[in-house]
Amino acid sequence: MLNDTSFAIHPQNSEKIGNTSYQDIGELLEFKKTERGYRFQCTGGYVYILFYRPDIVRIVMNPNQIPELDDSRAVVGKQQLTEVSEVRENDLTLNSEKLQLRISRKPFRIQILDQQGTPLLMETSRGMGFKKTGEVIGYKVMHEDDHYYGFGEKTGFLDKRGEKYEMWNTDVYAPHNPETDPLYQSIPYFMTLRNGRAHGLFFDNTYKTVFDLKSEPDYFSFMAEGGQLDYYMFAGPSPKDVVEQYTYLTGRMPVPPKWALGYHQSRYSYETEQEVREVAGAFLEKKIPLDVIYFDIHYMNGYRVFTFDHERFPDPERLIADLKKAGIRVVPIVDPGVKKDPEYPIYQEGIQGDHFCKYLEGNLYTGDVWPGESAFPDFTDEKVRKWWGEKHAFYRELGVEGIWNDMNEPAVFNETKTMDTSVMHRNDGKPATHRALHNIYGFMMGKATYEGMKEGLQGKRPFLLTRAGFAGIQRYAAVWTGDNRSFWEHLQMSLPMVMNLGLSGVAFAGTDVGGFAHDSNGELLTRWMQAGAFTPYFRNHSAIGTRRQEPWAFGEEYEAIMKKYIELRYQWLPQLYNLFRQAHQTGVPVMRPLLMEYPDDPKTYRLHDQFMIGDNVIVAPIMSPGVTDRAVYLPEGEWADYFSGDMYEGNKVHLIHAELDQLPVFIKRGTIIAHGSMKQSTMEKDKQMTFHVYAHHQGNYQYTFYDDDGETFDYEKGKFLEIHVSMNCTKEKVELELKTVQNEYHPLYKTIQVVIHHLDEGQKIEVNGKSIARQQNQAVISVPVERS
Repeated sequence: MLNDTSFAIHPQNSEKIGNTSYQDIGELLEFKKTERGYRFQCTGGYVYILFYRPDIVRIVMNPNQIPELDDSRAVVGKQQLTEVSEVRENDLTLNSEKLQLRISRKPFRIQILDQQGTPLLMETSRGMGFKKTGEVIGYKVMHEDDHYYGFGEKTGFLDKRGEKYEMWNTDVYAPHNPETDPLYQSIPYFMTLRNGRAHGLFFDNTYKTVFDLKSEPDYFSFMAEGGQLDYYMFAGPSPKDVVEQYTYLTGRMPVPPKWALGYHQSRYSYETEQEVREVAGAFLEKKIPLDVIYFDIHYMNGYRVFTFDHERFPDPERLIADLKKAGIRVVPIVDPGVKKDPEYPIYQEGIQGDHFCKYLEGNLYTGDVWPGESAFPDFTDEKVRKWWGEKHAFYRELGVEGIWNDMNEPAVFNETKTMDTSVMHRNDGKPATHRALHNIYGFMMGKATYEGMKEGLQGKRPFLLTRAGFAGIQRYAAVWTGDNRSFWEHLQMSLPMVMNLGLSGVAFAGTDVGGFAHDSNGELLTRWMQAGAFTPYFRNHSAIGTRRQEPWAFGEEYEAIMKKYIELRYQWLPQLYNLFRQAHQTGVPVMRPLLMEYPDDPKTYRLHDQFMIGDNVIVAPIMSPGVTDRAVYLPEGEWADYFSGDMYEGNKVHLIHAELDQLPVFIKRGTIIAHGSMKQSTMEKDKQMTFHVYAHHQGNYQYTFYDDDGETFDYEKGKFLEIHVSMNCTKEKVELELKTVQNEYHPLYKTIQVVIHHLDEGQKIEVNGKSIARQQNQAVISVPVERS
């Protein structure tokens, strides 16, 4: 292909400077208040301003007609009644409780400030505009102190300032590197952090979009090839506030099934039933915890979805039942391409039911993928989504509770890597081309799959993993970062990728641990497993033709270390589960960059090689070969080494020694974490629950412990356990109060073991008003789980 040669940098391929086709929105002609907001007519088009909440404002520009306000797949948050005051002088000012919008007339410009008058999103010489060819574009002022995060799934460092990103879901098998763009997910949203205060922007447009934070020193821009300039601004002021506001709008993840948080083992492919049984048997024999084995494309009959190859897998129902009895669930891959085969029932149904994508003239679109020539369901149509969801009865009836959607960009084996952009989608009664809807194809497949599985599982929580998605994908699926490689650089890149996905609303995210393509080695896989044990989604996956990556693949020394960290994952599951519940409630991610908890600390703004779990745990993996010492930055406070108990002062960089079997993990003093009992899989319920209290000599801490059955949606009916823990630390005393506020779920454990670590000399302990004896610098007590 020409783009793979030096032709790609031919001078004629460069952008022309000073493109005169750009047209500004122009001057304000008139405006009126409507039932939903404020409508403006300008010389160059129309603009709508709507407040969704006092801290969320929406701005829509359409150069051709009054803007469409109800045509979003991403947005599920409702417009709340928000009191807005007006000041009409030469210009117009709109004030909510949190924001002020100053609107000038000549030219039409919108300045967004907080109520203290601090500039947030500003327009000056450039504002909103469009081109005759259909592109819409917005310009905003870039401040010297601005740092940018989010953008969904992007390679490179944590801070995205100085980058230019395209949103166009793309199958990228070639090695991922910092300039590889775009990838599989399109989440046109980002957060700005400036001097400790954050705000956010979501550009709700499904066309190919471009965010340019690179080309101009004083401006950034966001552009789409078509549609409207439709964006939301989130007031913050903290990074957590911005994520809460964004996920209010685009939705939050359900509480996942507990088994989805365990260790997952995959390969492209475990090709036969015998091979699957051997892998499962080895995990059980070696007592290495495992919750999931994946079936990649070789389980199918000629890569036809909703089939099994009965030579390779003669009795899938019995296999799945036997694995489940051993505590292991199966997650099969399901791609969108349906083989063009008149004797294949799924293809027959798709043709007869008019479920496949077509051209405007009515002829069927087909493209080559794994099965050969294939048709593609039109997931933008409700009838098709329902049909596709119901087809998953094939898997559910075999005992499957989780599905893996791949190749759903959609990937097609041609030069463009995807579907013909002139294909028409029915789009629930609003027909549009694939050019307009490409970025939501995988998102809508995820919606169809998740809802079909949920309905068919009759109260059980489904699990869905997806490669492609759009803003709001967190409502349906976990995300992994696609076809990475067994390179140390890819381990290093995995941390900022997953952290930025978390900042983009996708709390349930991870990478292929060990690397998908290329050959891994014992040291790389071990170090990646250590990091993966604390990543929200924890799956080891490798490609056909590469070295095996099961924990025992590189010998007993490496196996023992990996087993230790997989076991550690299971001990930490109650703490992780608490954090997933927080993500369900607020959108705040499980795995966080330090800037989320310490936005006033500039040293955290570009820190990409360590991360936080919740608000009080720092993980600093070793991510280079042969390295046993690394610098770790610990922010304000005092921090305890999780394994050794050594204490470290905050606001400092420390040189930490970590041999191959060691992962640097630090717990902030004055906080609490929960641990469960050791188990082979999550099918074994916790028989003991332990709260580890890291005592301090000053400060207060509030901790909420949450638990439920981990399997059904009964938590939505109030059937869960919730314990609130208040801790007050002084030089003289550590006071703890445990209060059960909800107990409609009754776990196997009837008491909570409270272990108090790192007591200072002379500190007394009081738990629920009772004095507790200490042994040297710690104390242990069992507290009954009360009925609420």
